[in-house]
Amino acid sequence: MNTTDEPFVYRGCSFICSVEQTDNGLFKPHVLYRYGLQNLERFSLPDDTEPYASAAEAQRHAEQQAMRWVHDRTGDGRGQF
Repeated sequence: MNTTDEPFVYRGCSFICSVEQTDNGLFKPHVLYRYGLQNLERFSLPDDTEPYASAAEAQRHAEQQAMRWVHDRTGDGRGQF
C-alpha cells in the first residue's frame, strides 16, 4: 500500500489529506484534522466514501470532505466552496 500526505488549509483550519492505494489498485481518501477551531484536538474525520479509481480523484474528495466539515462547524451550511 502506498500513501501520500498533503497539507490542506481551509478557512484557518489545517488538515492532512492522504490517499492510500489499496491492494486492489483503488485509492482511498483520508482526512486528519490538525488545528484551527477552539477546543478541538487532532483527530481523523470518518471515512465517508468508497475507494476511487485514481489518486487525484481521491485527493479531491479528501479536500472536499475537509471543506464540508469546516462549513458544518462554522455556521455556513450552504456548502459553498
